[in-house]
Amino acid sequence: MSTEVQAPDAPICDAVTLEVIRGALRASQSEMEALIERTAMSAFIREKKDFFVALFDAVGDMIVGAYRPSFGDPVRPILRYYPPDQMKPGDLYWYNDCYDSKGSVSHSPDQVFIAPIFVEGEIIAFAQSWAHFADIGGMRPGSISPDCTDIFQEGIIIPPVRLAEAGVINDDLLRVFFRNSRFPEMLRGDTRACIASVRLGERRIEELAERFGADMVIDAFYQLGKRSELAAVNRLRQTFKPGSYRFADSVDHDGQGNGPYRLSMELTVDDNGVVLDFSDSDDQAPGPINYLVNPAVPRAMLGMYLLASDPTLLLNAGAGRAIDEVVLREGSVLQPKWPAPLGQRGLTMMRLLSSTMGLVNAAGGESTAANCAYVIYFARGIGEDGTPFLMSDGVGVGYGARPYADGINAVYYVAQENYPAEMMEQTYPARLRAYGIHCDSGGPGRWRGGCGVVREIELLADEATFAIRIDGVKKPAWGVKGGQNGGAGRAVLNPGTADERELEPFSDGNVLKRGDILRLETGGGGGWGHPFDREPARVLADVLAQFVSEESALNDYGVVLSADAEFLDEAATLKRRRERPPVGGLFHRGEYKDILE
Repeated sequence: MSTEVQAPDAPICDAVTLEVIRGALRASQSEMEALIERTAMSAFIREKKDFFVALFDAVGDMIVGAYRPSFGDPVRPILRYYPPDQMKPGDLYWYNDCYDSKGSVSHSPDQVFIAPIFVEGEIIAFAQSWAHFADIGGMRPGSISPDCTDIFQEGIIIPPVRLAEAGVINDDLLRVFFRNSRFPEMLRGDTRACIASVRLGERRIEELAERFGADMVIDAFYQLGKRSELAAVNRLRQTFKPGSYRFADSVDHDGQGNGPYRLSMELTVDDNGVVLDFSDSDDQAPGPINYLVNPAVPRAMLGMYLLASDPTLLLNAGAGRAIDEVVLREGSVLQPKWPAPLGQRGLTMMRLLSSTMGLVNAAGGESTAANCAYVIYFARGIGEDGTPFLMSDGVGVGYGARPYADGINAVYYVAQENYPAEMMEQTYPARLRAYGIHCDSGGPGRWRGGCGVVREIELLADEATFAIRIDGVKKPAWGVKGGQNGGAGRAVLNPGTADERELEPFSDGNVLKRGDILRLETGGGGGWGHPFDREPARVLADVLAQFVSEESALNDYGVVLSADAEFLDEAATLKRRRERPPVGGLFHRGEYKDILE
């Protein structure tokens, strides 16, 4: 039996009303996001914006949601335990169980809250929110240490449960949850914010149904999904002619001394349909880089590309139906067996997202170069007031260059943000000594890869234990069509002093003392197109803005500057560029071979 909402005998929702409803759904999503952002307590949600909201139809297909390709199929795990005919208005459901949800949530700190939306006694939709909670127990504060070797070490596991029945919250369940955290008050505030966001989504859909009628709204859901599906199918067939296409990439390490781990994908397009196969990927890792991929995730990753040319289309379940089958091998790094650890799956997720764009490039399409994986760190200790602190942060990196523009600089996973200096210094025993662009980290190209950042943090507490996660050191973000790969990141303690030492890029248990300075340099995205095709004026502007050094301008871009590096030497540049260097495959700068197949 199909899980897709069936089409009505004849369309009920006319074109004008459909656009009004589409706009209302977008507005509802934005309101739900704003509510979480303004009421959550933890910095990772409030400042970092590590949360997601979405609205789903009555069978659990996403209607509208923000771009978040780590997100799976969140409603159906609830429906397996609680059939719709057993649900009531005011019910609320909750889980963070990665394995039981089959990867609909992909690491344990992400808490999922879902409510059915009733109109005249019938469920017409579901509202959902999830957010990354700062600490849910486990072996280390922050819950997702590189040292974890099974999922039990990553905090409390909540299977799909009914948190509220007919509007009455089960406080006993929450009491157990909060008791498992080292920072229970923070979790209480974040839980309230997520629940309030879901309730707001309920109200907005009920208002739509009251204004237009339930049948009109249900038909709008169907039409919006079908519109995205048809557009995605057409774009896929234009991009991928009949045949098979392969791409592979690797994650450097797993935190336990193992690696690299190869991620492999093959897309086959023929008269029987479209199949995306990941079964040739490496076996699962002992460390926490395993990524339990729900089939909806690669569908959404490719769907983002397929729908990108039309801003009127919603990225919803319809886009995913352009892929007929997703094949995943049990026991692989992309489909690990219970109870493999999953906490640091962000490294693998970002590699997989870039590999999807690599698959498009391998087929002759024009997509972005590779993104660098965002950097995560945790500092845990006791503050001057005697209370424990957890300074968890994600630091921005450079994204891959596009066929028409430079990559985005200093971005932390899409719409999320780097911590402001003022917020850090008011919240944690730390001083931000420097914050700027990591020069030369963006891959040279006709379009430059986005640059990472440099952040220097001074510890003001007596001592802290520090964990760091940096990927792309051995295998930086690759470039496309002659673009070079991006630069690597690193973490250095007490730079420029006799005590300077470089930390392992994926490690825990590093000890910092009062006055120690940690310098984080994050990596950049790959370049697009041959660097000698970049306009010299753009290169000069990059040098003046300190995105590119004088040395890189000369050696990578063939641009000669004046002695004071403020003006172009046009004649010398023209002469140097006549000796155009060849480019070997996709990857030109650094150790990076045998990736494109």
